[in-house]
Amino acid sequence: MNIYQHFRPEEKEFIDHALGWIEAVKQNYSPRLTDFLNPREQQILLALVGNEAAALLQFFGGSEAVERKRALIYPDYYLPEEADYQLTLYEISYPKKFISLEHRHVLGTLMSLGLKREKFGDILVDGQNIQFIAASEIEDYLTANLEKMGKASVSIKRLSLTEIIVKQENWEEQSYTVSSLRLDVLLAAFTNLSRQKAQTLLAAGKIKVNFKSTEQGSMECREGDTLSVRGFGRAKILSIDGKTKKEKWRISIGRKK
Repeated sequence: MNIYQHFRPEEKEFIDHALGWIEAVKQNYSPRLTDFLNPREQQILLALVGNEAAALLQFFGGSEAVERKRALIYPDYYLPEEADYQLTLYEISYPKKFISLEHRHVLGTLMSLGLKREKFGDILVDGQNIQFIAASEIEDYLTANLEKMGKASVSIKRLSLTEIIVKQENWEEQSYTVSSLRLDVLLAAFTNLSRQKAQTLLAAGKIKVNFKSTEQGSMECREGDTLSVRGFGRAKILSIDGKTKKEKWRISIGRKK
């Protein structure tokens, strides 16, 4: 059976990596820790491990509420511990009276240091308090290089994972009737824009499906897909409930509050 038929073509590269991790655990009989995975990658890896007796799987990213998590694939004799995930929680200190920092500022600064997105997890904002989680192996690099965000001088302080900001996700569910499951059609429904304007957002690179940028308005969406639209927030296809008598699709979409 062709395993790739169950996934999108653009997911093949990740699937190949994941199959390599699983095989290494089985061959070497030792655990394998991945970088941070987004929720879609976690879902794929979970499906690939399936009922493998020789390879088990757990995810952890600092708390149960975070999105991005590292995966530990391990043989049946191994008992995972929190320390195995090699996570470090940081708090950012900055002159709060004079500047305002947001999620995008932190993300942009970390990326500008030359770090791969896979090396850090969620960025957590609670009022003026900002934390982020990173792979422990980049601690020395962060400490030596993270000194500014924009024009502001900043510093980072290590915290215990017990001090992590915990924010629960809330999804507001709405029902729609749409002519097809094409991405541009669903974007128009979710954003309450015309299909033409939805296509403009796609062409401008403002759309992500399952955390990856796309310009393919003709892509057929599936149950469980996450749609991110810059300026409009995030939505998740909670269920596809079949067709009406007029051959239109009934779907439920959750919008992140």
